[in-house]
Amino acid sequence: MSTPAEFYQSLPPISKAYGTVCVLTTAAFHLGLYDPRTIALVYGPVFSHFQVWRLITNFFFLGNFSVNFGIRLLMIARYGVQLEKGPFERRTADFLWMMIFGALTLLVLSAIPLFWSPFLGVSLVFMLVYVWSREFPNANINLYGLVQLKAFYFPWAMLALDVIFGSPIWPDLLGIIAGHLYHFLTVLHPLAGGKIILKTPRWVHKIVARWRIGAPPPTSRTQPAAAPGAGVAFRGRSYRLHD
Repeated sequence: MSTPAEFYQSLPPISKAYGTVCVLTTAAFHLGLYDPRTIALVYGPVFSHFQVWRLITNFFFLGNFSVNFGIRLLMIARYGVQLEKGPFERRTADFLWMMIFGALTLLVLSAIPLFWSPFLGVSLVFMLVYVWSREFPNANINLYGLVQLKAFYFPWAMLALDVIFGSPIWPDLLGIIAGHLYHFLTVLHPLAGGKIILKTPRWVHKIVARWRIGAPPPTSRTQPAAAPGAGVAFRGRSYRLHD
């Protein structure tokens, strides 16, 4: 049986980094090292005082240390890790781009007053859960020991439970919207014969290669070289839900 240190070291890089920063952000808050209002997503100071860090830091605060915080962290450790070790294995740049695309989508949605939230970390985690549920739709989920269901329906069940227990609906719903948009552009639309719209930009691949993040992607002699400056297409997958 592995030790906690060995388990931590075995985690894939992007999920490990995101989860670690979320823990450190909440720990620093409890130590009184900063005021959460200084990292919240408030568009006024972003444009009037050039506080552009708010566009990034708001994704790292998952709330106080609590049961809900623990659940969100476990979601990263389970569903984010399963994605990064499964469909995105040796495709670190694609996984990082999925996270970046999700964050950008959430920032745009949050610019609508009805959808605005000061912290979008919960929504980003919920996006991971939604994408995972589309990659593993037939996995069996035991929901808090109450009911067993297919992973395809898991995000909606979690949304319903959060609402029942008094949590706001918008953070989870925004995560579902962002996740579905990503899934549609990378899987559903290309499978329907549409043009590949969403590609991992070359600069993301360069960052991953420059910092040697994750395992190098597989190479094939038969794979044609990409044009200079072109993005790399995400090779979507299709799964059929069955009993």
